[in-house]
Parts: sequence; structure tokens; C-alpha cells
Amino acid sequence: MHFDDRLATVLRNRAAGERAAKTQFRQLLDLLGERPQAGDPALKAAAYLRLIALAEIIPTADRAAMVGENGWRFRNPELVRWFGEAHPSIAGAALYRAQLSGEEWEELIPRLPIRARGFLRHRRDLPEAAVRVLDRLGVSDRALPLPPDLPQVEPEPVEAPVENDELGELEPLILRPANENPSEDIAEPASQEEAAPEPEPVVEAQEPLPAAAAPEKSDGIRALVERIETFRKARAPASAQGDAPTLPMAGLEDITPRKAVEAFAFGTNSEGRIDWAEGDIAPMVIGLDLSQRRDGGEPGEDFASAFLNRQPVREAALALRGAEAIEGDWIVDAAPRFTRGEGRFYGYVGRFRRAVAPVDDRAQRGADRLRQLLHELRTPVNAMQGYAEVIQQQVFGPTPHEYRALAASIAGDSARILAGFDELDRLARLETGALDLEPGESDFAAIARTQSEQLQSVLGPRVARFDTEFTDQPAPLALAKSEAEMLGWRILATLAGATGAGEAIALTLALEDDQVTLRAQLPAKLAQAENVFASEVRSGGSTLSSGIFGAGFSLRLARAEARAAGGELSRVDERLVLTLPLLTASDALPSPADTPDRAAG
Repeated sequence: MHFDDRLATVLRNRAAGERAAKTQFRQLLDLLGERPQAGDPALKAAAYLRLIALAEIIPTADRAAMVGENGWRFRNPELVRWFGEAHPSIAGAALYRAQLSGEEWEELIPRLPIRARGFLRHRRDLPEAAVRVLDRLGVSDRALPLPPDLPQVEPEPVEAPVENDELGELEPLILRPANENPSEDIAEPASQEEAAPEPEPVVEAQEPLPAAAAPEKSDGIRALVERIETFRKARAPASAQGDAPTLPMAGLEDITPRKAVEAFAFGTNSEGRIDWAEGDIAPMVIGLDLSQRRDGGEPGEDFASAFLNRQPVREAALALRGAEAIEGDWIVDAAPRFTRGEGRFYGYVGRFRRAVAPVDDRAQRGADRLRQLLHELRTPVNAMQGYAEVIQQQVFGPTPHEYRALAASIAGDSARILAGFDELDRLARLETGALDLEPGESDFAAIARTQSEQLQSVLGPRVARFDTEFTDQPAPLALAKSEAEMLGWRILATLAGATGAGEAIALTLALEDDQVTLRAQLPAKLAQAENVFASEVRSGGSTLSSGIFGAGFSLRLARAEARAAGGELSRVDERLVLTLPLLTASDALPSPADTPDRAAG
């Protein structure tokens, strides 16, 4: 064989499904796992890009299992470094399988991420050069070392050994509440002399486990988990009917207060520090010093001045910082306290109340974290798209047409991913009120009529259609034409993409009072969904795409856009109803004739 074209043969085939993707992933591992050889750099780059594309189809656990298989040779330092920057499970499997020489390890280890270096400490077959590099970099095993000269103690035989599949012949340690009778699970002694005296009852501050709900038979760790679950159900409030199932012990967080506190009583000592507060607020505020002036004129100076003069405090502004439940601006009313006999000052007693209604900004913080995550994800996707375009446009030199086609496909996939990121960002900003739709004037009736006619040509080959009944009157909206077109197309195109062969979707558009109403019959695929805004129905092989997140996400984004425009998008029985407010005379933009002439000549 004069040249090796196996890699080009593998890349020439497209993975149509998950099974084909796994097969191609294994083929690429087998070819790239050999020691680096001379070849086309663009071909190798295309292979790594194909691995990135296959990672979107194959779950992380399956990829880690394939990397850890023993059926392929792993001698390529470049592939080892590439896997070292992947998911921890994949990086651990790759570094456990890699077989490199001492010189290759010595050059590669300093270039690996710090997290990946720790995986190498679990290997006992590394060359001495690799061990020296790990020692020089200070990489140590994360597990505790065994004590030296640990004596081997043989377990004493018991009369009635407990059979346990998980822990062998040793009886597992079972945790019990202090007031539970342990006689059910512990075998009786052989004689009365060996029987221990009955322990005195122990009084606990916490609520014990209900005896009736305790498991009848203890079985090691499983019994412990059952007891924790029983304790959680006894302490946590009962959930409403129809709630989604939660993870084990997830309800324990319901015991602590989540809502922001509206008001609470407090008391201070003679130094101005809070030494008492009511209810569950005490751990959050005890120890706060209210007698100190705030720098920069922050709220709190009124209370500090009154404290110095031992005067009553009336509606003093104070800002608390700390736990989420108490953080914010407060109004304080308090009175000084004096001893009866000597008249000696010994602190204040009063009450905090919220200055304004607390605003729950958890949604805003979640949107900010999502936007930050999208910003981090755009960087590698932009790099993939740019590198694919470099190959497709032959910037570094002539490239075979097969590789250019593959690079063009990767660039197209990257563009679709970036479009999905933009939709996620737009939804997060709309739902938190951080984005307003562009104002203007548009005729929604004309827009809906034009778009429905365009979609008829797509539905025709499937023997499907839109049965439209639109009003002849204009439906002016206080939205820019681009915003109204985007909203209408998002709804109509999503419905058309989910329409099956032979279906007829009824569309009606009418003016009702001061709003325009669009009613659309749901296709059969969407009508079966319990929540149409969470449906994962996709367009399949249709030329219309509802986005990378499915029809439910597109409709949810359309609902957010409708609400931002002052309307609503909801499901009524088997129809999707869109309502938008009409443009009134007071909302109309001034015409150029009414605008004063600002030209200075």
C-alpha cells in the first residue's frame, strides 16, 4: 500500500444515527490512536472536528466507555492531550489507557490541565520519567495512604452471621434513633448473665423517626437510606397532588425558610449589637452592630445618632447585608431600655419592617448565569466555525472537494448552534424584562396573510394545507415590522413544521374590540402534548425547522415576545390563541408633517 487512505474513507461517510455515530467514533479512535505519522494536516484536523460533531450525538457516558475499551491502541500524545481537556470521565478513561514512552510523557504532562494530571497518580505502570515529572509538579494522589505495617486482624466468628450480599459476612453498621428499641434487629444473648442491662431512656431535642414508618428489616446502607427518607417525609410538608418527582432527600431544604422576611422583632445589648431576634431570623441577624455609622452616607446613620443620645428611633432607614432572606433595605422602629432601679441603659428593643416590597430576583440571576454560560459556549463554536470555513475556502492551500464539503457541513451546524444560542439569550432577556421589542407600526393582518401563502407551497407536497379565514381590515400594531414578522413566522412556521401529511390546519384572524386575535388549530403531534410550550416535537425531514430545541421552545419564545408586546399566547382546548393590542391614536408615532422642522438651513 503506497498511501493510507483509511481516515479519508471514514470521514467520507456521514453518521445518520446514534449507532452509526458510535461506530464512526470507534473507527476514528483506532486510526488517530496510532503514533503520529506524516499525513495531510487538514485531514487530521477534519478528523478532530468530526469527533467534536459526534460528541453532540453520543452521550458522555458512552464516549467514556468507548475510550476506556481495550480493543484499540492508544499511542498518540496529541490525542491524549486532546482527551485530557474533555469531560472528567472521558479524560480519566483516556489517561488510564494511554501507552506512551517516558520522553512523550515528560513532554506531555506539563501541558495537561491540572485536573487531568491527578488521574495519572492512580496508575502504577507509568515510566520513571513520567513519575519524576509528576513529583516535580507536586501532583499527589487524592486518596489517603494506608498506614504502614497495618496489622491484619481476623474477624471473630459469630454464632448467627447476618447474610448480606453487599458487605459479605460482616454485619453492617446500622444507625438508629436514640429512643428506638434495638431488640428487633439484635440477636438475644446466649444467657441472662451475658445480657446487658436495659439502658435508660435518652431524651432528644430533635423529633425522632416515627416508629410505625420505620423499616421492619435493616439491611446496611439500604436501611440507612430508608430511615433518612422516612425522617424527611415526617419533617417536610406534604407536597401537592401532581408534583413532579424529586431526588432523594431533596425536600430537606424545604424545612428552612425560602421567602424573604417581611418583618421581625429584635433586641440589642448596651453596645448596640443584636442579641435577640424572633423565630428563625435569629441566626441571620444576631451579632449585627447597629450603633456604627456607615461610610459614604449609607442608611444607618439615623439609628447610630439616636443610639449615641439614647433616644427613640422612628422610621430610621437601615440596610442589612447577609443572608438572602434578610438582605435589603429596612425601616426600624425601636425604643431604648433602662433598668428600673438605677436607670442604667442596657439596649434597644424594636422591630424591622421592609422599606419596600421585596423583589424576587432569582429569575434575573438565573438569566444572568445562562447568558454567561452562552457567552462561554460561543467561543469554541465560533472557533469550530472559523476553522471549518478556513478549510472550505482553501485558505491554507488546495483541499479535496470531499473535505471542503465536510467543512461546509460543520460550518452550517455551527451556525445553527449559534442561532440556538441567540434564541436562548433572547428568551432569557424577554422573560426577565431586560429586553423590549422595537416599537413602530406594522399591519399584522397583512403579515399573517403573506406568510400563510408562503407556507402553502411547503405544505403542498405533503397534501397538507392552511384553511385561512382572515379579516379584510388592517390590524395595526405598535411594533416594528421586523418584530411583527418574526413573531408571526415563529408561530406559523412551527405549526407548519409539525403538520403531518394530509392534515388541514384552520387559521382565523379577527379584530375583537381593541385587539387582534389569531386562532390556529394545533396539529395532531402538538395536540397530544400535555404542555404545548414544553413539547419536544421536531419538524423531522421537513424543510421548515422549529429550531434546535423543538417546537415547544419556539412557542415559548413566541409567548414571551407576545407578552413583551402587551399580548398573550395561550392554548385553549385544541387551538393556539394569539392576542395582540391594536395600535390606537394615542400610541401612533407622529408623522413627519407634525414633527417640528429642526433643520437650521
